[in-house]
Amino acid sequence: MTNQPAAHDRRIVVGVDGSPGSRTALHWAIGQAEQTGATVEAIGAWQDPVTGGSVIGWAPMIYTGDSIVALIEKALADTVADVTAQHATTIDVITRVMPGHPAKVLLDAANGAELLVVGSRGHGTFAGILLGSVSQHCVQHAPCPVVVVPSRVHAEKAAS
Repeated sequence: MTNQPAAHDRRIVVGVDGSPGSRTALHWAIGQAEQTGATVEAIGAWQDPVTGGSVIGWAPMIYTGDSIVALIEKALADTVADVTAQHATTIDVITRVMPGHPAKVLLDAANGAELLVVGSRGHGTFAGILLGSVSQHCVQHAPCPVVVVPSRVHAEKAAS
């Protein structure tokens, strides 16, 4: 018996929450998958809120787990549809919405993956060197290599 690491599957896990940073990360992950033949697994995470929310002009409302899941599923599906439409590709993008803190959900999903891709916060000059809490946690604890994609990467590519 040898002490070789377990083989990774051909899967790139990417965290998608609909933010510009996660959209950029999804663009990058799809581009990487095109080069490597991997499958992209876009993950959305949710947690039950502690408090209710309200919409301006509407009465306050309490969000239930089911309504949060529906919102996250829609945001994930819309983001994936929009981003994949910008790629002439046959790469499979699988979507999953899972309960839990985003960092934990992404780390669990990354088990056995060849790569975990997350977006960074889009802060300016000095703050730009800092990672967001989810990306920082993923970098420190991931079971596979992690790529943190700065938000400006896709914007610069689109401008050129």
